[in-house]
Amino acid sequence: MAKDVRLQKILADCGIASRRKAEEMIAAGRVRVNGRAAQIGDKADPKKDKITVDNKAVAGGVRNMYYMLHKPRGFITTMSDEMGRKCVAELVADIPERVYPVGRLDRDSEGMLLMTNDGVFANAMMHPSTHIPKTYRVTVRPSITEEQITEMTVGMMIDGRKTAPAKVNVLSQEPGRVVLEIVLYEGRNRQIRNMCQQLGLEVARLKRVACGPVKLGMLQPGEYRRLTAEEVKKLNAAAKAGQNAGPKDKGRLG
Repeated sequence: MAKDVRLQKILADCGIASRRKAEEMIAAGRVRVNGRAAQIGDKADPKKDKITVDNKAVAGGVRNMYYMLHKPRGFITTMSDEMGRKCVAELVADIPERVYPVGRLDRDSEGMLLMTNDGVFANAMMHPSTHIPKTYRVTVRPSITEEQITEMTVGMMIDGRKTAPAKVNVLSQEPGRVVLEIVLYEGRNRQIRNMCQQLGLEVARLKRVACGPVKLGMLQPGEYRRLTAEEVKKLNAAAKAGQNAGPKDKGRLG
């Protein structure tokens, strides 16, 4: 990032808030640069200047940190909410660094949510060109047919655009209920729910259990842990491999 960048852009790049919201935060006196209250229009060097929001450092000599959170159902994937809904910020409030979510899980979904203060890492994880596979355990009702599985596997037209090929496996099946493992290679909003709705299936539960080679494991809902250096290395390697493979190979990644 270049020197002397506008503060609202720095905050937006760090995932703290939109530029407009960042301006409101600056005007409210919540942002400081090297200990001094910032003003609208101020610029800073995010690599050298210490920038804080509500006394939590967001840039300037801050260590890059990487966490995995098990997001429970009922929480939205934002750091603040004007409507007063429960958000993931409450679950990581005791982390000393100001971290933010990498991508999203909708309110009714649960499972792995990566969080970081490293904008380069976050962009690598979310960029459409990387095709990092994300694995979900999905309970649907009442049942599922081979034809429906095939439709999800080859891709479906949603909002006028075909989804990327997915992997779908049946993990268990009983009357009125099927548990699927679905691996997606793109990150469209509410993709699994939209695919299931189009096929006439009710999603009873949706849980993300892995991102690339990194698994949620036994981490309990509402808990978080730091990613190991090896896990961060594997995620970066997966992003690089996906980018090099290109769209035509994304169904074969992972």
